[in-house]
Amino acid sequence: MVGKRLFAFVALVVGLLTTGEAFAPTSEVRGRLSTKKHGAKSASSSLSVLNAQKKTAVIAGATGYIGKAVVRESIRQGYETYALVRDVSKIRSSDGQALYGESFEGVKLMECDVCEPDQLTAKLQEISDLSDTKKIDMICSCLASRSGVKKDAYKIDYQATLNCLESGRKVGAGHFVLLSAFCVKNPWLQFQQAKLKFEAALQAQNDMTWTIVRPTAFFKSVSGQLEVCQSGAPYVMFGDGKVTRCNPISEAELAQYLIDSASDKARLNKIINLGGPDEPLTMQKQGEMLFKALDKEPKFIYAPLWLFDVIIDGLQWLADVSGAEALEDAAETGRIGKYYAVEDMLTTEPDEKFGKTTLQEHFDRIAVEGQEYDPYTSMFAKKPAPKET
Repeated sequence: MVGKRLFAFVALVVGLLTTGEAFAPTSEVRGRLSTKKHGAKSASSSLSVLNAQKKTAVIAGATGYIGKAVVRESIRQGYETYALVRDVSKIRSSDGQALYGESFEGVKLMECDVCEPDQLTAKLQEISDLSDTKKIDMICSCLASRSGVKKDAYKIDYQATLNCLESGRKVGAGHFVLLSAFCVKNPWLQFQQAKLKFEAALQAQNDMTWTIVRPTAFFKSVSGQLEVCQSGAPYVMFGDGKVTRCNPISEAELAQYLIDSASDKARLNKIINLGGPDEPLTMQKQGEMLFKALDKEPKFIYAPLWLFDVIIDGLQWLADVSGAEALEDAAETGRIGKYYAVEDMLTTEPDEKFGKTTLQEHFDRIAVEGQEYDPYTSMFAKKPAPKET
């Protein structure tokens, strides 16, 4: 009971103070493989919708926050789009329609557990047989562990994603697009090691071409304090508010880049760091932009970085003494939070920036419309009401 309460407390503190960035999608060998240039300068480079009309795309992790955006973009570009989901009935329920209805309009749902390789292979073969070309042109994996702790990370970020690759190879799929994360460049967390282990497996095979996209952050991951600031609470940051910088990318433009990667020969077999169009934004600058969108006077709390060390060291000591997995996981959650409090998520090369939507434009919109609810990443946004059937 104590372990559960400590874990919940740390998760809440870390999630709030790092504005949700810790659980952005993520991905062995540091510096082993260099990132290539890829011409990601403008969203206007999107490939023609007509070029994709008869092709088939399979999206793993389709119910995740980025996964939903990728499904929408795949359909928009004319792909025959299949979303792998564990329970179709949940998607078709009134709650499911409220969460996924708009994103999944036009998609073909395929019930499948990506943790079961034989079942997954059978489902991908079924999709191949149903497709016009009798082939899956693209598998896009948006899979990511929810917690980032060791057991979860190696189950999802590595093994489940590997299952998708191996099943794709068995049925002759064409291209594998991986949504990874910029933070794997400096991997001292379990989920980063798990992601990098899969990246190495992807690059070691040559049955499928591939593209690995490592986004810095997406807008939702730096918008976690919207609702609390709307209510009059201060914006929380670490140190002097200028410790880290980032240039996040909009979810829609990230999804566009992922889907385009299957047909852009310049991106084949490349690792690509990707950020949005903004210049480097400190956490303080992000807070100022948020208050500007809310038309409120800025109020800040500057939390000391040593706070993480106190929490992490205390939990790790308890975990070492007790051997409790829950306490070990809680300490890792604290390390995840600290990582995003001290590491830049920033691309500076022009070729590593994509899209036109700025963070200020995003803040201006959600200040009026509110944020899209997501059951895995939303901390304070309200769950949408179930749709009447």
